[in-house]
Amino acid sequence: MDRTEEGDLRLLNRDGELSPGAQAPLDLEASLSALRWMMVSRAYDHRMIALQRQGKTGTFSPVHGQEASVLGPAFALDPHRDWLVPSYREFVGMFHHGYPMASLTATLMGKPAAGRIPDGVRVLPIQVALATQLSHATGLAWGLKLQQRDGVVLVYFGEGASSEGDFHEACNWAGVVKAPVIFWLQDNQWAISTPRRLQSAATNLAVRAQGYGFEGVTVDGNDLFACYQAATIAVAKARAGAGPTLIEAVTYRMGFHNTTDDPNQYRDPEEERLAGEGDPIA
Repeated sequence: MDRTEEGDLRLLNRDGELSPGAQAPLDLEASLSALRWMMVSRAYDHRMIALQRQGKTGTFSPVHGQEASVLGPAFALDPHRDWLVPSYREFVGMFHHGYPMASLTATLMGKPAAGRIPDGVRVLPIQVALATQLSHATGLAWGLKLQQRDGVVLVYFGEGASSEGDFHEACNWAGVVKAPVIFWLQDNQWAISTPRRLQSAATNLAVRAQGYGFEGVTVDGNDLFACYQAATIAVAKARAGAGPTLIEAVTYRMGFHNTTDDPNQYRDPEEERLAGEGDPIA
């Protein structure tokens, strides 16, 4: 795995080719499966946005541009023993982990009974309240450890959520009890209209892990292979009792924050064009 000047762990270059000396952590069949899942994710975005515009569903947050950052770590989990804790735009990870697409769609259409998470599916509900899922995930992971189970918890959140007090409390707690939890920070550069540079003066957000007594790494969030490999290493550590990992996946929100947002009011079109060159599906 290569380390770029920015410090991001990367296996693929912007042309989708393996970097010199890198090896693909997924075989051809698994790679094609991942590609299909990412394309399903983008198709689902388009469909749900259309339904929202027709007034058939509520506010929707697309994952457009972040597909690799969501799916890579999901591929590293075992759905039969590990838990996935989402925020509000990690739908493809939830689908891959066993939550039916029809159930999620029902939830977004205001039908909570039909959207119930089936028994045996180790996924927590969508969480819109910023960063509150981090404490839930840490508590769940601690519970697994107390019960001497070998399950691991992966929790998604954004760089905006990392500015909340819940982030500090969850990381501090997880570090103390060595909870088997992976904090997957999707740094998509924008917390709605607030850019990354106004959220923290830190060179990267993964360095915060040092203050809590565990490892933090950065990864190219548009590189499916790198996301998968970084998560696989963190899962193995957590399962072995070595505690949590904070992984900052540096990516870009290519679309709007949600269907109430207009990024044209605060983003430079040239920035969006350049970010589009790193499209994880392309």
